[in-house]
Amino acid sequence: MADYIAFDNAQALNYIEQLGEFFEPNAQLTCNEFGDGNLNLVFRIADQNGNSIILKQALPFARCVGESWPLTLDRARIEASVLKKHGLVCEQHTAKVLHTNDDLAVTVLEDLGHMAILRGELNQAKTFNRLGSDVATYLATTSFYYSDFYLKPADKKTLVQEFTNPELCSITEDLFFDDPYRVSERNNYPVELETDVQRLRQSPQLLRQVAQLKSLFFSAPQSLLHGDVHTGSIFVDQNSTKLIDPEFGFFGPIGFDLGSFIGNLLLNYCAQNGRIEETPKRRQMQSYLLTQIQLCLNDFESIWLTLTAQHTRDLCLQASGYAQQFVEQIIQDALGYAGTELIRRTIGLAHVVDIDGIEDESARLQVKKQTLLLGEQLILHAEECENKESAYQLIVSLIQ
Repeated sequence: MADYIAFDNAQALNYIEQLGEFFEPNAQLTCNEFGDGNLNLVFRIADQNGNSIILKQALPFARCVGESWPLTLDRARIEASVLKKHGLVCEQHTAKVLHTNDDLAVTVLEDLGHMAILRGELNQAKTFNRLGSDVATYLATTSFYYSDFYLKPADKKTLVQEFTNPELCSITEDLFFDDPYRVSERNNYPVELETDVQRLRQSPQLLRQVAQLKSLFFSAPQSLLHGDVHTGSIFVDQNSTKLIDPEFGFFGPIGFDLGSFIGNLLLNYCAQNGRIEETPKRRQMQSYLLTQIQLCLNDFESIWLTLTAQHTRDLCLQASGYAQQFVEQIIQDALGYAGTELIRRTIGLAHVVDIDGIEDESARLQVKKQTLLLGEQLILHAEECENKESAYQLIVSLIQ
């Protein structure tokens, strides 16, 4: 920790040159810091032949706020460790770690610059037919192999301790479950939404459901989660999908990651009402997003049940019908967490450009009203869904 210094371009380049692991000895290297996220520095180092790597460095504070919001540097260790663990069981959908330095909070990663960040592509109405299935594969595979179904109890308990992530979990707990439902200086929404916001804060049933979701987040270390599965943490092209940035990783409820992904696709679904003026094109894009949600739910369940049938080690958890019941509860939880994602991205601290980038103010406001209502209804009705089919039908009924 005493050796920590936040890099600039020159220092990041010098660090890579001193390692001498990634480029030819006499390579002419360039370095560019291009991070636009909320927390970290991100550098691309490249040679004259087009070879490149990514160096990511955690800052001791939230970049989007400044030094008034200090953060632990240990999140860099957790992020790299989650990527390594997830990469062991789902290499095809996990960004590859090449080097780590815990003292400097540095992680060197493969450069996925040949791919694109999903959020920007969806905002341009670009589609990727493998998306829902690929994300389902990642979420189901990683969550199964780090769950009680597969790990020995002692091994899992050791990993739970290794991935204890109190500071980053506290951010999630505040931003997802607390701030939007009460007055907070971190909230950010137009005055025209005040009536809608007050409706949420004055609904005892909604607040009870949010409390239940938060309690589950606190107390259900079901598996090693990514912890921040939004469309800005997913790289895509027409042939592959890879997840990045699991610095919020910890052992928690499996439905949280699944719900975060579904919630982000629904945010984009709503945003298209203010982005695409032509009705046929807008409906086509929204139909695509719903299809990916359906694919994700179907494949998640199918992969989970296949893995449990073939690889469950715990004798008790092999009880007939238990795996099916377990997965159905994950999907139910996911709908609730999707609802909290919709609400917190609309009135909380961290918004999405999907909505905030809508140029027409009136259209932007209407989209925000829609996301708040959709989020509220998902939370209120999640427990009514008994399986993936009813979960999908609930989404469709609420969105139309």
